[in-house]
Amino acid sequence: MALHFRRRELAERRRRACARMVAAGLDGLLLFRQESLYYLTGYDTSGYSLFQGMYLGADGQLALCTRSADMRQARLTSVVEDVRIWRDREGANPAEDLRAMLADYGCRGKRLGVEYHAYGLTAQRGQMVDAALHGFCRTEDASDLVRLMRLVKSPAELRYLRQAGRLADEALAVANRRTVPGTPLGVIYGEMMQVVLAGDGDPSASRWPMGSGPEALLVRYHTGHGRVAARDQVTFEFAAAYRHYHAALMHVVLTGKVDRRHRDMFRACRDALAACHETLRPGRTVGEVFDTHARVLTRAGYQGHFLNGCGYTMGAMYPPTWMDGPMIYTGNLQVIAPGMVFFIHMILLQSRTGLTMSLGETSVITPRGPEPITHAPRELVAN
Repeated sequence: MALHFRRRELAERRRRACARMVAAGLDGLLLFRQESLYYLTGYDTSGYSLFQGMYLGADGQLALCTRSADMRQARLTSVVEDVRIWRDREGANPAEDLRAMLADYGCRGKRLGVEYHAYGLTAQRGQMVDAALHGFCRTEDASDLVRLMRLVKSPAELRYLRQAGRLADEALAVANRRTVPGTPLGVIYGEMMQVVLAGDGDPSASRWPMGSGPEALLVRYHTGHGRVAARDQVTFEFAAAYRHYHAALMHVVLTGKVDRRHRDMFRACRDALAACHETLRPGRTVGEVFDTHARVLTRAGYQGHFLNGCGYTMGAMYPPTWMDGPMIYTGNLQVIAPGMVFFIHMILLQSRTGLTMSLGETSVITPRGPEPITHAPRELVAN
């Protein structure tokens, strides 16, 4: 069986989820977020792109409603024993199959929490579920019940995250070495990915933002990259994944004669990252980290040139994104605790000058403070 955690650990996670349900007055939970299914049962699939739903009762009972293509996936990768198949056919309404499964578990008239915040549960599918369950049971949003559990990582999860960090650092070395004039960005991207996959890593949940020249100011992936110019700026924001656990890095590589303004921007990013590490400690809030980042960059003269968020928590994530909540923005009251993992990034974007600079790395929170598991360069990289 392709389980990546001991059965005992998975069972303990479900026990804690059940305790949280009882505390919230819920009789069960309908799970649609793939990260939750993996976390609680080991179930590992990309089949959430179509309809699937898992039931976890407050009494610990467990069942999955999915397609025939995922039946063997569930058998091989998870501890779920009751796997129900909804049949692909014209006019199919899998929410009705889900309701029939819930009826078998005595859910009629019960109070169920629903993970509405799930990429696989589109608005259309959500309406389908609501319609099928209307008059059958009471439902309420419980999107954060498992998400908040996932914030503090177990020792086994941290081992996977540290391995992802090692792979990311190896990919960083490739980026720094191969970013020279004339090299196609796609070649660099491919060689970085080869290092991750050769290390038994996974393709990341997001496509890596990557661009040169004016496109270096883009912080989302786009198609069409060209070659590194004789005098250029190349932004790398990437993550390595290991057993779906992600560790990210971000920085800019320069080629040719270095503009003094780039040096100033790098120094500001480095100072802001160091200051954020001092704030990224147990007992502080996520919002305080953003405020530190904004204060340092504003003092350096870059007000209006940084984003409204400077990072997020990391863990086991599935496409379309490796970003997990909470996001790091002002006013976020989430308290930082040991075992949490954050990617914090300092990003400066100057549309008028066309210049950019960034610096970001991933850290595990320990009782003493942040332990970086990826390592952004502290000296400007220029080839």
